Amino acid sequence: MRIQDIIEGKKEWRAHVARVKALPQDYQIVYKEIQKYLFKVGPVELTEGTGLLSGIIDLFEEGAALGKGVLEVTGSDVAAFCDDLIKDSETYADIYQKSVDKEIMEEFNKEEQ
Repeated sequence: MRIQDIIEGKKEWRAHVARVKALPQDYQIVYKEIQKYLFKVGPVELTEGTGLLSGIIDLFEEGAALGKGVLEVTGSDVAAFCDDLIKDSETYADIYQKSVDKEIMEEFNKEEQ
């Protein structure tokens, strides 16, 4: 990774954080909880830019502009909202599980030979 890429990434992240701070307080609180949840669950594309997180901010900005409360946008079960967002996404846990399964199968195949 070039130094220019790192600088550009920091600029993008700062702009992203500024968008979050511009949201109403209730939206900021829910956004931060969603962010923590997603970082914990670990969908792979979350680390590829800020696409998913920016999409959430887009949704929140639209909801706030329409005068909706944040739970009108996400529903009352915010974890279920997050799970629905990433239901088809590969997570780091999935990648790890596949590698463990592969190792077990390789070991099993060795023993059979």
